[in-house]
Amino acid sequence: MKFERQKAVMLAETINEFIKYVRKSHENKNSFRYNIDKLYQVKLLVEEYKFQIIADELLRINKYSWDGKYTYYLIDGFKRGIDVIDDYVKNNYEELYLLTAKLYTLKDLLQLFNSMDTETYV
Repeated sequence: MKFERQKAVMLAETINEFIKYVRKSHENKNSFRYNIDKLYQVKLLVEEYKFQIIADELLRINKYSWDGKYTYYLIDGFKRGIDVIDDYVKNNYEELYLLTAKLYTLKDLLQLFNSMDTETYV
């Protein structure tokens, strides 16, 4: 179960980095990289789906031992939020194209927790 813990911790750290990136990019209002209004919507979606709480809880519960049931519960909530953000970025690709790399990384990490692992907590 050590491998599952490491995967969960890695996902939580990547979520934290995504949150920091969105916040920092939004605070930098002089940036020509993003449409500020569209980026603000992404920031609101991150807050609405409580990504910070999910990341903190994933780190807390998987720091010393593996809790599969609660981990997969948190990952399901994160997956719902990242799907909404991914659709929003795809619909506004010209203004938010730089976020696609971060989203790709997060979705790739979520693939580690797919069907084969869901048997462990049922």
